[in-house]
Amino acid sequence: MDRRSFLKTSALGGGAAAATTLAAPAYAQGKRTLTMVTSWPRGFAVLDDAASYLEQFVSAMSDGNLTIDKKAPGELVGAFEVFDAVSSGQADMYHSADYYFIGQHPAFAYYTAVPFGGTAQEVTNWYEHGGGQELHDELGSIFNLKGLLAGNSGSQSGGWFRNEIASADDFNGLKFRMPGLGGKVLGKLGASVQNIPGGELYQALSSGALDGLEWVGPMADERAGFQEVAKVYYTAGFHEPGSALAANVNLDVWNDLTPQHQAILQNATRATTYYQLSETLANNGAALARLQQQGVKTLQFGDDVWDAFGAASAEIMDENMDDELFARTRASFEESLATSASWINKSDAYYVAQRVRVLGG
Repeated sequence: MDRRSFLKTSALGGGAAAATTLAAPAYAQGKRTLTMVTSWPRGFAVLDDAASYLEQFVSAMSDGNLTIDKKAPGELVGAFEVFDAVSSGQADMYHSADYYFIGQHPAFAYYTAVPFGGTAQEVTNWYEHGGGQELHDELGSIFNLKGLLAGNSGSQSGGWFRNEIASADDFNGLKFRMPGLGGKVLGKLGASVQNIPGGELYQALSSGALDGLEWVGPMADERAGFQEVAKVYYTAGFHEPGSALAANVNLDVWNDLTPQHQAILQNATRATTYYQLSETLANNGAALARLQQQGVKTLQFGDDVWDAFGAASAEIMDENMDDELFARTRASFEESLATSASWINKSDAYYVAQRVRVLGG
């Protein structure tokens, strides 16, 4: 099947009727506006922050000649409909987490996070210097997309629970929100895994539709208010050690941009990743302290639970190895990870451990 032709005629919540609700790109006096659909409600910490930074950086770097018109879920399309909207040309670009779209291709997981994957720095190392960008472009071209990363939340928390997790068996039957391949790992452990948009999570947790969920980290989780309805918080997770955000552009739109505007988008997305990640990491510690003051109990999973995560993760990753592009992407990513870790373990990681030992903290 010709994927690009299919998408241009497929239903996006209704086909031609939906297409008529989306404005075409604006051109006036040499200026261009790109419609960017997002998966984040306005004001969502970390995620909408990144989309807003990108919007601001592009306008400033182009002196207003290239601008982004950012749309929240429901303003043009739903949170999980942004992929098809941009792939089909009904919107110009999206800001989202690419692992939401592993149903389109499992390799999209690598452009957000994979279980036991890379930290934010390791993901950036691979993307910029280890072939990740080229593989993102190859994957995107199947779906008429130009791949760009724009943001990283850093290491995401293990999640919010009503009760403590004493063993991996406690996941059996648990109604839990976790997207991507990490969610499939919890499915292996017997959880009833759901992928619910961020704007609906508080209600789902407070109503009992979910027994637990993972979102981002202390800064974003505090603003979402999860501490009001759950008090057990696992601060380290296996599923997203460095979660990238994507700002993918319709490939036809990308090819129609001037080289200058392409360069602005490439460098604005890099600036967004740097700025948003540092904002998140700078604020997570203080946010965690406030959560604890509100009675939240912070815990770590036991080693036996981590071992169960590891065994199930290996199974999930191996299940996708019959896809040639996934296999090449995995090999490229893991080669880069090994190279990065060989130095980090002997430098940064060792130094931090010694600093904590000598000075405390």
